[in-house]
Amino acid sequence: MQATPTTEGPVWAPLPGSQELALACPASHILYEGSRGPGKTDAQLMFFRKHVGLGYGKFWRGIIFDREYKMLDDLVSKSLRWFPQFEDGARFLSSGKDYKWVWSTGEELMFRAVSREEDYWNYHGQEFPFIGWNELTKYPTPTLYDMMMSCNRSSFRPDLHCRDRKLPEIPLVVFSTTNPYGSGHNWVKHRFIDTAQPGELLRREVEVFNPRTQKRQVVTRTQCRLFGSYRENTFLSPEYVAELELTKEPNKRKAWLEGDWNIVAGGALDDLWREEVHVVAPFRIPEEWHIDRSFDWGSSKPFSVGFWAEANGEEITLNDGSKWAPVAGSLFRVAEIYGTRELGLNEGVKMGAREVARRIKHFEAELVENRWLPRLPDPGPADNAIRNVEERESDSIAAKMEEEGVSWESSDKRPGSRKNGLQLLRDRLEASCNGEGPGIYFFSNCKATLATVPVLPRSAKDPDDVDTEAEDHAYDDIRYRVLKAGNRVATGLRSSYAS
Repeated sequence: MQATPTTEGPVWAPLPGSQELALACPASHILYEGSRGPGKTDAQLMFFRKHVGLGYGKFWRGIIFDREYKMLDDLVSKSLRWFPQFEDGARFLSSGKDYKWVWSTGEELMFRAVSREEDYWNYHGQEFPFIGWNELTKYPTPTLYDMMMSCNRSSFRPDLHCRDRKLPEIPLVVFSTTNPYGSGHNWVKHRFIDTAQPGELLRREVEVFNPRTQKRQVVTRTQCRLFGSYRENTFLSPEYVAELELTKEPNKRKAWLEGDWNIVAGGALDDLWREEVHVVAPFRIPEEWHIDRSFDWGSSKPFSVGFWAEANGEEITLNDGSKWAPVAGSLFRVAEIYGTRELGLNEGVKMGAREVARRIKHFEAELVENRWLPRLPDPGPADNAIRNVEERESDSIAAKMEEEGVSWESSDKRPGSRKNGLQLLRDRLEASCNGEGPGIYFFSNCKATLATVPVLPRSAKDPDDVDTEAEDHAYDDIRYRVLKAGNRVATGLRSSYAS
């Protein structure tokens, strides 16, 4: 929604504020974020359009991505509203094969859907000096975003391709739009929001070999995020704002109305998560409590090890001197090991099974030595995939770890266990709040859990499960442990009925 065209004025002009800043932003990576309604989509389209007709011709190619074609409808609709009014020979090719704008001067802007890493290979080797991402937080990880950077290039050379006029180098730009709510909340916040204030230009210098000059030189790449609010858009109706105000889910309301990134957003657990309840300061575990660990294997993706203490119903004294008697069977995640290079990237460290086992042994020995645990943990449930043997005469991951002194129990992978595990975890989170049954609590030092679990999204295909493309590794090892406790309770109930 932009300035209305008039018979005398321009076809389109940016609204004062964030739209003006977005159109003038010199950064290589632009994230236009904030609430719903400031005109992010129009600004993205017009950023591409402002380079049409300058002389770059067929070299100025753009592509805007979303996860599904139907999600591109708003982009296409708005482009159809504006582009024909410029009367510059623009034509929209609507067939599934094309689905793009083309100009008589050679420029083109494509609309495409990508959702999996394999989709990248449809574009490998192509040149797109302009790449757009519609609602970037729809992407659970930065993998596709990063892979597509190999296409953010151009073979245009001013000295060869426009000798009759002086043109600068063609800009290489990635222009993304988003609000805070979505499965990719974590990584987008980590990369763009936590690193700089709105409007601040981040610079990254890298020394490279320049094939054009055959010399090494320092290249500067820049990044900027711009915050937009619906309050800037004088074309929005109050009825639209009223609908945002009436959004019942508090985190979604903060995201859509305020553009607030300090939310717990995602869907699977956010309605039950209460940091003031579920996150507790570390305390030394009593001798009488049961102690074990759980494990989700990963190599290219992170592995996750959780260390657990299960309360027996007795009263304990916390570090501040206060007394507490957690309901018997309540679970406490005391510590964890999370195998990632950097939280939020969903990338593993590719550590071998034996090295992981040695790290676990060293870590739990330190927990006992520092008296956080009264003894070494018992074996607990682990991802059953560690028992698979992929090659003949090759030991399984489980066997290699056992040779290092770290063994595991099998996890519950029966049909329905994923959905059951999610519901059991939800039940425990709720019990922590109301005291009606065994709860679950997390020590404040469990950084990976606190960063990834509260924001875990539900699956779009099955709302009774989580989105397995999200960073769900800590969640998986938690689910194994919750299922173990739930199955033990169920077994006890069956035995009592039988007797």
